[in-house]
Amino acid sequence: MKFVSRILLGFTAAAVVAIGAPAAANASTTSATTAASSYDGWGPYFSADHKAKAYGHVSVEKKRFKHWYWKTDVVKKRECRKDHKGHRHCKWVVKTFKKKVWEWRFDSFYSVHSTLQNYKWWGKNTCAWETFKVVNHDGSSYFRTFSQCGKHRGHFSFHGKNAAHIYVNVSRGGHHRPAGHYSGWQDVYHAAV
Repeated sequence: MKFVSRILLGFTAAAVVAIGAPAAANASTTSATTAASSYDGWGPYFSADHKAKAYGHVSVEKKRFKHWYWKTDVVKKRECRKDHKGHRHCKWVVKTFKKKVWEWRFDSFYSVHSTLQNYKWWGKNTCAWETFKVVNHDGSSYFRTFSQCGKHRGHFSFHGKNAAHIYVNVSRGGHHRPAGHYSGWQDVYHAAV
């Protein structure tokens, strides 16, 4: 009887391990992938006359790297000398020296993907426009602009690193520039603080 109960107990433990192991493996794989990158959807945002529509998503991936820099160290040493009579004279001397050291730092690489739809592709101001404003951590900014003049959806993307904020302004215009019906700056991405 003891022998049979030991065999049944062994089969039960093996079954629990066989069922639980794949679930645990999937859970760890999912959490590692989520930590590596995040996907956030934005929009849809419309121009003021609702004839242009923009939406999409942002993917962000953090990568670490070694940042090398020069560090200045200060050393206080006691130096002693003998004079011509053999007497010893000591004084404290401060010396500085530089050494190259490194630390781990992180860069956030982002990709902005957008779909721009044009609901009025005839007559005056036939194009849908979207202007992205990327604000860096130091306060500087730059712009990326895309247009769609046909009746089909346009798909656009751009990439960069270390953005603090990304905004989009959807508007209408001609073939060369946006001309009006601005949506105002709408939120696309904010870096985690």
